Amino acid sequence: MPGEAALRLESGEVEVWLTAMPAVGEALRPRYAQLLSAPERARWQRFLVEGARDQYLIGRALLRTTLSRYADAPEEAWVFAMNEYGCPFVAEPAGQRDLRFNLSHTDGLVACAVTRRGEVGVDVENTAREVDPLALAPTVFAAEEIADVAATSPEQRLQRFFSYWTLKESYIKARGMGLSLPLDGFWFELDGAAPRIRFSPSCPDRSERWHFEQHRPTPSHKLAIAVATPRAVPPTIRLRWVVPLATG
Repeated sequence: MPGEAALRLESGEVEVWLTAMPAVGEALRPRYAQLLSAPERARWQRFLVEGARDQYLIGRALLRTTLSRYADAPEEAWVFAMNEYGCPFVAEPAGQRDLRFNLSHTDGLVACAVTRRGEVGVDVENTAREVDPLALAPTVFAAEEIADVAATSPEQRLQRFFSYWTLKESYIKARGMGLSLPLDGFWFELDGAAPRIRFSPSCPDRSERWHFEQHRPTPSHKLAIAVATPRAVPPTIRLRWVVPLATG
């Protein structure tokens, strides 16, 4: 961050910064609002649901303060553009365009993943919310995943569902192509040491270039990270907890 030595982030390293929303005091929110660009402020003010509005504000503050940890640039200096699919990337400062990031938020938790010169995606979900896995799986999963969710015992089924859900979201976000990717064109195998991705001809990609991790940062949250790095070695992934702009 400005005034401090920038953190080093080598190619193949990923840091995921986490903020527990209940830890953010009310006094910090006006400071977060001051960091927003004009378009961000306009979007923030359009949120009608207070919880979603708060997630957006904390998420933008986490993103801006996180990026400034790796560059000599103030939090307000970051300018973002979007690719043709609506995926954001760093436009300014121009010298920091190799910083790649992805942001995710859910009830109670915000996450920001950062790397250099690689593809990265992160997804967090609150697993305490009510979901019918058998009803929802056919609308968002591939046949192999649907069958596995159905075969999982009722007491484990919801967690299995969220394992697939977060992994699929993290991959989609890392690719930066949104829902132009067919949800049934790729699937995951979960029974090995680490999740493995497979592809059908409708979603061409190479399994070997992807690395996935899953974590349970709190008892009610599941997190998945997708990383494709320039080097053919597994990335180093670190999770860090922070309250943006908090002191002490």
